[in-house]
Amino acid sequence: MGNRTVLVTGGSGFLGSKLCEELLNRGNDVVCVDNFYTGAKRNIRHLLSNPRFELMRHDVSFPLYVEVDEIYNLACPASPVHYQKDPVQTVKTCVHGAINMLGLAKRIGAKILQSSTSEVYGDPAVHPQVEEYWGNVNPIGIRSCYDEGKRCAETLFNSYRIQCDLDIKIVRIFNTYGPGMHPNDGRVVSNFILQALQNKPITIYGDGSQTRSFCYRDDLIEAMIRMMATPHEITGPINIGNPGEFTILQLAELVIELTGSKSELIRKELPADDPKQRRPDITKAKEILNWQPVTPLRKGLELTIEYFDALLKEDPEFCRS
Repeated sequence: MGNRTVLVTGGSGFLGSKLCEELLNRGNDVVCVDNFYTGAKRNIRHLLSNPRFELMRHDVSFPLYVEVDEIYNLACPASPVHYQKDPVQTVKTCVHGAINMLGLAKRIGAKILQSSTSEVYGDPAVHPQVEEYWGNVNPIGIRSCYDEGKRCAETLFNSYRIQCDLDIKIVRIFNTYGPGMHPNDGRVVSNFILQALQNKPITIYGDGSQTRSFCYRDDLIEAMIRMMATPHEITGPINIGNPGEFTILQLAELVIELTGSKSELIRKELPADDPKQRRPDITKAKEILNWQPVTPLRKGLELTIEYFDALLKEDPEFCRS
């Protein structure tokens, strides 16, 4: 597993930074690439002194020339707040970024993994979602810059496999949470925890009956590393997530309990194209990767609450920015 040089795009982000750390722990050299649109240097600060870690400021929508053995392509804003702020750049990051990283992998003979998303299923008519389901996506909706960008990236990866016999891997990531989340990413876990820690009203969109399946960060990173280690004929896509399903209201009540918050619940209108249900079928992950999540939601939330509590005390401006 060790002694490889691994490129991680989006390496200072919530997931990328933990991936960099874990790859270093397993004896690899790591090249972290990020343009810091949503990534934060604070996430990789503790890695900068490691002689096997290299940081490059770069936007993947432009070509990159490095020599590596493996590429994890995680670069892309992944929360609606961030990817809707600049939808054109989001599409470019998904599509041009995939083209550039695939071109690099082809030139240097590297194995490459694409971090795709459960959003390729859109507002699903099939529940739970299996990899064979084609999805129910609005191509011109408010979320389409991300949903269709990621779908196109999957097409590009598969086309490079067919045409160039490139060693590709695709994982579809379902809702993930944990330490390192951006405080202002607009995701439900970070929103609820920050609101609860400050005893502010907790915002529920709709009636709170919509469901999500929450996978703890460390579990997800383990699955990605296992996917990269699979033989050439294993390409995916493979769902990575936690099949435990919770309503948004249940999550809010659990966060209030764990923080001891005095927050009240307030309700707002449900955003456009917001999926009503989201739950992965992880049969393939179990069979092919011998993987399933091991962190219970309560434990994962406790660790995430500790992170945000410390962040609020250390850098309250970052939490408000």
